[in-house]
This record gives sequence, structure tokens and C-alpha cells, in this order.
Amino acid sequence: MAPKHASYDVVIVGGGIYGAAVSWWLTRTPGFHGRILVVERDPSYEFASTSHTNSCIRQQFTNPLNIRISQFGAEFIRNFSAFMDDAEAPRLALQSFGYLYLADRPETLAALKDAQEIQAAHGAGTRHLTRDEIAAAYPFYDLDGILGGNHNLRDEGYFDGGTMFDWFRHKGRANGVEYLHDEVVAMTRNGARVESVTLKSGATVAAGVVVNAAGPRAVLTSRMLGIEMPVEPRKRYTYIFDAAEPLDRDLPLTIDPSGVHMRSDGRYYMAGGHTDHDPAVDYTDFGADHALWEEKFWPVIAARVPQFEKIKLVNMWVGHYAYNTLDQNAIVGPHPEIPNFLFVNGFSGHGLQQSPAIGRGLAEWIAYGEYRSLDLADFGFERLNTGRPFVEKAVI
Repeated sequence: MAPKHASYDVVIVGGGIYGAAVSWWLTRTPGFHGRILVVERDPSYEFASTSHTNSCIRQQFTNPLNIRISQFGAEFIRNFSAFMDDAEAPRLALQSFGYLYLADRPETLAALKDAQEIQAAHGAGTRHLTRDEIAAAYPFYDLDGILGGNHNLRDEGYFDGGTMFDWFRHKGRANGVEYLHDEVVAMTRNGARVESVTLKSGATVAAGVVVNAAGPRAVLTSRMLGIEMPVEPRKRYTYIFDAAEPLDRDLPLTIDPSGVHMRSDGRYYMAGGHTDHDPAVDYTDFGADHALWEEKFWPVIAARVPQFEKIKLVNMWVGHYAYNTLDQNAIVGPHPEIPNFLFVNGFSGHGLQQSPAIGRGLAEWIAYGEYRSLDLADFGFERLNTGRPFVEKAVI
């Protein structure tokens, strides 16, 4: 199918969570009435990071901006149907059993105490817990070697991210967003502006603004304009398992010192992480190392929760993080030399939970030339040129 028009005010490269969020927010941004085209190379989303997400949200960051972004995300989830302005929009439940970070070293414990103070100062419900307090709240843990931890039971846990994504697309289309099954293969630049994009089908489309929302493939898109960026695909493993002896209460999203994380997932449980050596991989490499479950993940899970010695693996998958090698945080906003080429990339696993706030922010930038709700300037591309990282110590 060919694009309906020869020119668009906004062309978005990638129809995953950020292509969907930015385009939908644009349709409800006062004063913006332009044409929007979202180009997606695989509308099945079979290998998209959005499809492989664990749909979690946390306020346990150390940078106040990330905390505020997640607080708006929780507000958005709680009031989803109102934001969609549609009586048929479903209620998105937020399972607020929280993240529980466990510390087994004095320096890690001190860092958690510092993080809790920052989070509490910005309105998050994080509590710093002693080992005895963790044991009292969750007696199923084996806390051998654990000194303490941080936990937040308010607006932190997991939610139905797939439904949120579906409704971004559904309402975007209803509001006039055009989704096209095609692939951007080239861009034409005239001085300090992108003028057009060329599609794999052969069509050329004029563009007022181009948004790079290409997920792990972000650098392939930016290279069409000769721009390098430190974003690469890295494998992340997710396992769903059943327990012969289910726990008597929810399992918080537990961040074990080993790096393995696990949580309740309805009647089942979910665990995940990555290999000890975590290299960049090919964009099409979703192959699984099936020995990892037996050799790494299950031993950690069973050691931390002895009731999980008898479990049955139900499902597993491999997804890709769009991993920002500079600082594992988002790259958002215009290129300093090509201001109508915008980035929304490099989320390194934070993408789904941050999409309500950052989708809104980028829509504001496109419509007004400034951020009005939250100032996202610290995520700007300029820091890549200077090598100045966005400082966030709570990276999983």
C-alpha cells in the first residue's frame, strides 16, 4: 500500500511503542493539526522490543527526572480511559507489589540508602528495609548474605503494556494517524533540514519533521544522515514458570544481587536477565541459549526462594534492549545540527514505562518547539557529542 499523501508534517520511523505514543500524543496536543505518517517495517511486531517487554514500572531511580517520568506513567495508567477520552477504553490495572532491591555488600546497601532518600524527597514511596524487616514481610526468601534492601509498594510493579500499546495505535488511527507497512531506506537532507524520506517500496515522501523511533535499529536510521549514536541491540531473556508450591503472597519484582530478577505474573512467575557476557548482537539474532535456565537462572531463583526448587518452565523468549552504551538512558529531542530530525531512542529497558511521559514531551517539542510538561532537555543528543552521561545510578 502506498502512502496516501506526498508530504507529511511528521514522519515517524518505527511503529513500536514510541512511534505509537508520539503520534497519538500529537493528535491530542492543542494547536497541532498536521498530517502524521508512521512507517513500520514489520506490522506483526513479532521481533519488536515492544512485544517482548515485561511491562514493569518503577520510581526507584536516582535521577529526579526519571522519578517524575515514572510518576506520570503511573498517573497515566491509573487514569487510562480518561486520557484516551473513550468510554470503551479498558481499565489498566497496576499491580503495585513493587521492586525489591536486595543488597549483599555494605557499599550496595549505602547506595540503596542514598537512593531511598532521593526518591522520598521527590514523592516516591520507597522504604529502606533491614534484613529482618524483609524477612517479616516476605518470609519465603532465603536471606543468607543479604544486608537489607529497598522496596516501594506505591505505583510500582507491572501493568498491561500490550493493551496500552494497542490503544495508542487504535486511538491514533481514529484521530487521523496513518500507519504504513513499509521501510525507510534513505533520507534527503538540504542544509540543516531533512527534506524527505525514501521508502523501500520506492515512494518518496516529503517531511516537515522526521522522528527516529526505530528501537534497537536506531543507528541504522540515523546513519542515513551520517549520524552515529551509541545504541545497539542486546539480548534479554524472559522465563515464565509455574511453582509446585506457590507462594502465599505476591512476589515483588526482586532484584537479586546476582542480577537475576523475578516477580509474580498472574498465576505464574516471571524471571529474567542476561548472560554474564553481554555483547551487542545482530538485529536478527533472537536465538536462545537454552542452557542458561539450568545453569544460571534456576539456581539463583531456587537459592533465593527455596519454594522454587520445584518449578516447571512454561514459556521463555528472547528480546532486544535498545541499549545506550553511554549511560543506559533515553536519547530524546532534536539533533543539534538538523533540528527537524528528532530522536526517541536508547531506553535500555525503560522504554515502555517511560512512553506516556516521553511521548507527550516529544509531541510538545514538535508542536511548540519546547517541552511544557516535563523538561526533557537532559536527555538531549548534545551529551553524546560531549561524552557527558546522564547520571542514573539505578540501572538494572
